[in-house]
Amino acid sequence: MDLETSPVTPAAAHARPTTTLVGGPTLRLTYAGLTFLTDPTFDEPGTYPSPGATLTKLRGPAVGAAELGPVDVVLLSHDEHADNLDASGRALLPAAGSVLTTPAAASRLTDVPAARGLEPWEDVTLAGPAGDVVVTAVPARHGPEGCEPLTGPVTGFVLRALGEPTVYVSGDNASVEIAAEIARRVPDVTLAVLFAGDAQTPGLPGEPLTLDAERALAVAGLWPDAVVVPVHTEDWAHFSQPLALLVETFAAAGEAHRLRVPRRGETASV
Repeated sequence: MDLETSPVTPAAAHARPTTTLVGGPTLRLTYAGLTFLTDPTFDEPGTYPSPGATLTKLRGPAVGAAELGPVDVVLLSHDEHADNLDASGRALLPAAGSVLTTPAAASRLTDVPAARGLEPWEDVTLAGPAGDVVVTAVPARHGPEGCEPLTGPVTGFVLRALGEPTVYVSGDNASVEIAAEIARRVPDVTLAVLFAGDAQTPGLPGEPLTLDAERALAVAGLWPDAVVVPVHTEDWAHFSQPLALLVETFAAAGEAHRLRVPRRGETASV
């Protein structure tokens, strides 16, 4: 279930994609010769005002931004919540080669020339040392139907490159139905990075804002051959389900072998 791990070594070359979990939603993914970073968060524990709620961070990053080395592409699901983009994460954006996000977020990141807003199903082709990588923005919904006035627009991503696995990064998506739409159009995903933890805030009481364990299992079932990397399950007080519950849920369904649970601060092949 755990990933094949080694110390953080940004300069090391890996034949397979690798992951390094910083904490929360922040995952370094090396893929087709490029270094991707999801939802950068590097601030220390504390309380952070966000639209609709004040969020409490319980644990700081396992790896500092400087330790990760250069970042080619930031995959930013949205910019409005401190658990997806904090002050330290925002400070990193101008140094990234590309920042891909929603059009609304890109319009606010006026000091980040590399920020590009993508509509759902819009592609961008990135040149890398191992060949082109096509990144597709895919739909996501940060809560129940109609939640957008409270939670704002969010996006997920699909990565494709010749000779590489097709990767799905869910972002803060809570909808199995939206994931099913993505699976119909992209049936060949073999690596799924799922934001889980069943985030809950007072503005939408009782409504998951990210995947809960059962929904994560259902999304994984859309791609039966995919390895599943769960992130964004801990480190913040508004997550109502621990990572252990997700692991137990997959095990009860006979799907534990598909999980690759990242260890904070360690680089792993997937």
